[in-house]
Amino acid sequence: MSRNRKKKAEFRYYRMPENRTVMALLGEKWRQNYGRDIDYLHFHNYLEIGYCHEGKGAMVIGDDEYYFEGEGELTVIPSNYLHTTNSDPGNISYWEYLFVDVEQMLNKMVPGSPRYVEQMLHQVNQRAIFTNRGKAPELTESIENIIEIMRRGEPFYQEEAEGEMLAFLSKIARENGNIQGGGSVNMREKAKISNLVSRSLDYISDHYREQIKVGDIAKRLHLSETHFRRVFTQYMGVSPLEYINIVRIRSACEYLIKTDDSIAAIAEKCGYYTSSTFNRNFHKTVGMTPEEWRKKPENYERKLLEFNVHSEEGW
Repeated sequence: MSRNRKKKAEFRYYRMPENRTVMALLGEKWRQNYGRDIDYLHFHNYLEIGYCHEGKGAMVIGDDEYYFEGEGELTVIPSNYLHTTNSDPGNISYWEYLFVDVEQMLNKMVPGSPRYVEQMLHQVNQRAIFTNRGKAPELTESIENIIEIMRRGEPFYQEEAEGEMLAFLSKIARENGNIQGGGSVNMREKAKISNLVSRSLDYISDHYREQIKVGDIAKRLHLSETHFRRVFTQYMGVSPLEYINIVRIRSACEYLIKTDDSIAAIAEKCGYYTSSTFNRNFHKTVGMTPEEWRKKPENYERKLLEFNVHSEEGW
């Protein structure tokens, strides 16, 4: 990782189209000079797959930095995994992206198999992957096929893309399972840390409506609170409490836009048991009060871009 990179992480929230588990960000919009005006990492709520068509630069994934050069570079980045893309100075790079709700896809396509879903989820999320056509021709070809399926948008394209994606994820899970049992000490250690943080994120996602204590999360992971705070902050770029607040405010934004519930009811649903605490945290995060947010729904996309909750739509 670049030594002068800021200790900051941006959460980019993607909204999956209704009844879908794969969405694509395709086209000329993604031909650009990446990252030179942004000096911090970001993470997503879905697994991200990136495919490079052209360009040169550096991909920062966690604590590792990889150089990409031209067509056929491929990244597979689990949800909540810090990363960013930086084009070389003056260079235009062209990436296209697929985002996958892995858990929803597995539950949809392999119903009634919770143990299978849990195991595959665990192995898919073991690590981020940076590779290319020369090293992983089968994986690269699968993603090229899925991108073209999404681009054409022919009848039943979503079902076809989901089938192809399930096969792709199965290969990833199998490879990660092999590495978990062998591989270098350094890679196994990174996988262990990734797993610990992933488990903490899952716990926060399930319990953010409650009065979560960082110490309780640490105990569930069999870590001291001090060690857990350090590992989490180094991995995520934000402290556990900051991350919990991001999740709560993101959820509150959704409720404010999509329901007619009272502000007090929404605050309680999102884990805030006093209105003053909710209002203070909401204003600090979004830059306006919950009432102002609700009255100006046109600000929803724009204001999310200004803080560490960022929204993109795909198709």
